Formats: sequence, structure tokens, C-alpha cells
Amino acid sequence: MGTIEWILVTIVALGFFISLFQGKKRKIKTSKYKRKTNSKNMIHRASSKCRSDEVILNSRLNDLSGAEFERLLALYFRDQGYIVKEVGVGGNDGGVDLVIIDKRGEKTAVQAKCYSDGNNVGVPIVRELVGAKRNHDCILSLLVTTSDLTLQAKKEAEQFKVDYWHGAIVEQKLKAWGKWKPVKKRNSQTKSAVNEILQSRLEAAATRTVICQCGSPMVKRKNNKTGEGFWGCSKYPNCKKTKPI
Repeated sequence: MGTIEWILVTIVALGFFISLFQGKKRKIKTSKYKRKTNSKNMIHRASSKCRSDEVILNSRLNDLSGAEFERLLALYFRDQGYIVKEVGVGGNDGGVDLVIIDKRGEKTAVQAKCYSDGNNVGVPIVRELVGAKRNHDCILSLLVTTSDLTLQAKKEAEQFKVDYWHGAIVEQKLKAWGKWKPVKKRNSQTKSAVNEILQSRLEAAATRTVICQCGSPMVKRKNNKTGEGFWGCSKYPNCKKTKPI
């Protein structure tokens, strides 16, 4: 193979390696752009799920979303003198929603679970919190739930020294705080009871004896022309006084 042929082979090989290297750089840039875009979208989605603090402070625990329950706890702990870091915004909490720091500088990892009654926190949640608190350099850990823990989860929490608040304790602390004032909703049973009382009062009024100015009881009569009812004196025609019904 001659010198010219070797030069051509070298140029072709160099071109191939250069194009391969540039293709890898494009892929790296594209993947970085996708990661940035996704993170922005996640933050936006999380913020849209959380209503204002005023609404949260006037809502019952059953009416709050997970993000709103976390926000309520953040407001509560700040008023108790803690520095609060909301690390679980967006749902990617890794087992920790809040990191609270007391006046001595001790950090506590807080995991919040807004569950409905009967849907209790299980063992995996406790273990997740135990492992995740180390990622935030926390010494203590606290599990707060609107429901309760299963029996096995309570044993696990005691074994790994995880403090926990169940629903009754949470409501007690929030009520003592004074800023959480949930608005009670009227249920259908209450409305029906009110309607029954009103109906009974109307019936009683309708059957009540109406007394004429002359002192005689009045009776219901009808106007022959219009058909409308009215009260007429029972001593008609001696007394012709009337009253509208």
C-alpha cells in the first residue's frame, strides 16, 4: 500500500472517530436538558396541588391532600420555634417530608402520612424513615399520621426509637395551637333534621286557633270568585271580620 493510500485511510478513520465523539456529546447534552425539564415540571405539579395557607388552616384533616397536610405541619412546627425545611415538596421525599431543627440545633426527620381512617401506616414506612433520616443528618425521627400505625409498625417504631403521632394526638396538638380552625360541614342528616323541625312548626302554626277581634274563633273559608283561602269569623253574618291566611 502506497503513501497516498495510507493517508486516505488515516483521514477516513479520523473522520469516523470525530463523528462518533460528537454524537456522544449530543446525547449527553440532550439527557441533561431532559432532566432539567422534568425537575421543573415536577415542582410545578406539586405547587398546583397545594391550596393557600388560609384554606389549609380552615380545612378538616380528611379534606387535605398529602402536600397540604405537610404544609400544615410545617406551619405548626414553625410556630413552636423550630426551623423547618420542607424537603418533601413534589412527592420525591425519599422517606422524609420535613426536617425540623430545634434551638439546640438537633435535627428531626419528619414523615407525614395523610391517611383515611382504617388505612394504617405499615412497617415499610417506618423502615423507610429510619434509613432516610441519615441522608439528612438527622438524629431523631418522627412519624405523623392522621390515622394510626399497625401493631407491627408500632413495635418497629419502638425498636428503632421512632416517635409517632396518631390522628387523635395530631388533632389535639393542632387544636391547642389555636391557628387550625376547621370549618364543620353540615351533613345530610343534619339538614333533614332541620327540615323536619321547620315542617313541624309550620304544621303547628296551621292548626293553631285564630281568634277574631270579637273574641270568637275564626274558621277557614274560600273566596267564591278567586278561590283563595282566608280566615272568617265563626259568628258570620253577625261578625264579618276576616284575616288573610
